[in-house]
Order: sequence, then structure tokens, then C-alpha cells
Amino acid sequence: MKSTDETPQLTELLVNEATTLDESSVTQSSENSMGEYQQLKQELYLITLAITAVAFAAVVYFYGLRVAGNYLLGAVTGVVYLRLLARDVDRLGTETMKLSLNRQALVVVLMLVAAKWNQLQILPVFLGFLTYKAALLVYLVRILSIAD
Repeated sequence: MKSTDETPQLTELLVNEATTLDESSVTQSSENSMGEYQQLKQELYLITLAITAVAFAAVVYFYGLRVAGNYLLGAVTGVVYLRLLARDVDRLGTETMKLSLNRQALVVVLMLVAAKWNQLQILPVFLGFLTYKAALLVYLVRILSIAD
């Protein structure tokens, strides 16, 4: 029979072992999640750029270079917006507890410039900006089709 002095030591050893196992599984799960998140960001950037290239070529063909330039300005701003969003999400929980408003300021400035500058047209700029949303929809459809 074991002495009562050995029982607390055995219990402490088992608790320490269980804690170590929990911490390592949480660390591994966290690393997997961050890897998936980095892959998601990369994929969204690539899809956005691909849609932008195809849409730009179509707009040049159907509407001309001036309208296509407006579209491209909006699309580039959409990519910058997506990048700022990703940066805010990267910082969320570690450096800050809320998202910044820089992204909204970017959209407001873009629309103000498009409205005030006679060389720009608001609709192509705005539709170009929304290109990143199309990339999100493409990604969503692809993920849902894989799940089925």
C-alpha cells in the first residue's frame, strides 16, 4: 500500500501531464487555424486579382479604356481595402479589441474623388471596388460545392 505522501505527488504529476497535453493540443490547433487563415487570405487575393484581370479585359473590350481605367482604380482600391481588413483581423485580439475605421475612410475618399473629379465615373469605380466581394462569393461557392 502506498503512503499518503506519495498520493499528492502522483496526483500533481497526473495534473501536470494533463495540462501539458492540453496546452500542446491547443498550440497545434492554433497553428493549424493560423495556417488555414493565411491560406484563405492568399486565396482571396489571388481570386480577386484574377476576377479583376478578366473584368478589366471585358470592360476594355465593351466600354473602352477610359471606363476600364475607372474600373481598375476601384478594383485596386478594393484590394487595398481587403488588405487593410486582413491586417485589422491579424491584430484583433492580440494588439486591439476592435477594428479600425481606416477602411471606411478609404471608401469615402475614393467615392468623393470619383464624384468631384470630372475624369472619373462613379459607377465603374464603385463596381471595381466591389470586385473583392465577387471573390468572396466565388470562394464561398467553391467551398460549399466541395462540402457537398
